[in-house]
Amino acid sequence: MMTGNQVMFFVFSTIIVIFSILTVTSRRILRAAIFLLTVMVSTAGLYFMLNYQFIAAVQLTLYAGGIVALIIFSILLTSHINHRFEPVELKKTAFAALAAVAGVILCITAILGHNFTATPQAEADVNMQLIGKSLLSFEKDGFILPFEVISLLLLAAMIAAIVVAKKDTDSKSQV
Repeated sequence: MMTGNQVMFFVFSTIIVIFSILTVTSRRILRAAIFLLTVMVSTAGLYFMLNYQFIAAVQLTLYAGGIVALIIFSILLTSHINHRFEPVELKKTAFAALAAVAGVILCITAILGHNFTATPQAEADVNMQLIGKSLLSFEKDGFILPFEVISLLLLAAMIAAIVVAKKDTDSKSQV
């Protein structure tokens, strides 16, 4: 008999696998973004089940929030809501499937080949104040500078994508 945690694990895992496949196979960009959002929220659900509340909160705010920003700014504001990707050639699909199968085989081989042993150490206490200070610090073990650099890089990439999309729209309307 399965416990409630096992059932929820299989539900979240199934959602992640199905919506991941839908994300990469969808030909509509808005649907692909919504499918990716579902994957990110389900991954956060798995983190909550493992009692990793901090990682789950980061998953929801950064990744799921980033997908929502992607939907709003990149898709809806550039008028590409009805954009359809062209069908993928059979040759590319075959190579992608081969790469996916090779990746699955590699992962399963690595997992089954590793000898997982329980550690005799007690569970470490999580100090949220220390984590918060590390995230907001610019000192030796701080993370604020990498976060700021990445946020500026993502902002520049989003602005560039919008400019390129708008130029493409403007050039089509002039023709």
